[in-house]
Amino acid sequence: MALIVQKFGGTSVGSIERIEQVADKVKKFREAGDDLVVVLSAMSGETNRLIDLARQISDKPDPRELDVIVSTGEQVTIALLVMALIKRGVPAVSYTGNQVRILTDSAHNKARILQIDDQKIRADLTAGRVVVVAGFQGVDEHGNITTLGRGGSDTTGVALAAALNAAECQIYTDVDGVYTTDPRVVPQAQRLEKITFEEMLEMASLGSKVLQIRSVEFAGKYNVPLRVLHSFKEGPGTLITIDEEESMEQPIISGIAFNRDEAKLTIRGVPDTPGVAFKILGPISASNIEVDMIVQNVAHDNTTDFTFTVHRNEYEKALSVLENTAREIGAREVIGDLKIAKVSIVGVGMRSHAGVASRMFEALAKETINIQMISTSEIKVSVVIEEKYLELAVRALHTAFELDAPARQGE
Repeated sequence: MALIVQKFGGTSVGSIERIEQVADKVKKFREAGDDLVVVLSAMSGETNRLIDLARQISDKPDPRELDVIVSTGEQVTIALLVMALIKRGVPAVSYTGNQVRILTDSAHNKARILQIDDQKIRADLTAGRVVVVAGFQGVDEHGNITTLGRGGSDTTGVALAAALNAAECQIYTDVDGVYTTDPRVVPQAQRLEKITFEEMLEMASLGSKVLQIRSVEFAGKYNVPLRVLHSFKEGPGTLITIDEEESMEQPIISGIAFNRDEAKLTIRGVPDTPGVAFKILGPISASNIEVDMIVQNVAHDNTTDFTFTVHRNEYEKALSVLENTAREIGAREVIGDLKIAKVSIVGVGMRSHAGVASRMFEALAKETINIQMISTSEIKVSVVIEEKYLELAVRALHTAFELDAPARQGE
């Protein structure tokens, strides 16, 4: 018998039929003897619908009132699931974030969890009830409803698992685990049985959409074992854990992540003087634009070319800022490129294997794919390439690092 926290996303509770299916699944776990806390998102598309209603009233809705309206989506799904469980003879009770008392700071629309009062939940579990909690929401010290921002329901699930010292936090979604890369790009991609928090954080930050970064960070901080599972297909899923098992079978890399949402900016002919990097990136930072990869090249004429990447949505804004900077510091020109992509290899195995980056570069060279920028960390290597070569690059690297499923290798 174990205490398990299960989180079901919007597609998993997107209709009455699916809520009934979730109830069947929860009943099965309960009958196996497990104590269950279930965290739910709003029905798929419901949060966007509520935000749209607010924006029909105001282009910039008051953040406090926006939290009041968007938090109602989860209130619907938790009540419906409890009704479905009671119908099946499973004692259950629903709670909003306020009722549990998930205490957050007062940053509306992107609040952070400070503390969870677990007394009420523990009392219900002891009484044999399944506890169903609204994800994505909490309450601040003044009693205001708050929401946790993107991926907030995952964070609620992990935070409850940490507070209750649960054996596992299970994230149910529309995929059956974490794969070596996107199976839509590489059909030979394999589901990983296990991956470390560190690897999952890198994969999430580099483009993998399976889990939100914030929930993985939270799980890693409190050492909460996370398992990604398919909502309606049986299977072991992928376990995300702190363990870094040393074995002969440890792969050099665990996966390949990629991101099409990048744009590149270059400022050329910048006087090569101390502080030039700050003069360029300071105004970018002041405009609240996040910079990803950076490369600086010094030319023989004592000028420098400075290149960096930003999210594609920030490209026009960053370009405008950079053009102003170029005029102020006497740079020669500013050029941009929207047709790039980032490809990354990730794996804790890199720590004990030499030559990983060169192996990556060799695989790309064989496909005549030019590398424009390189960034490395202890467990990842990222490159910027032309976007049109993205899928070719991912397939080539997947094969080069022997990640193709054995039964299909060589197809």
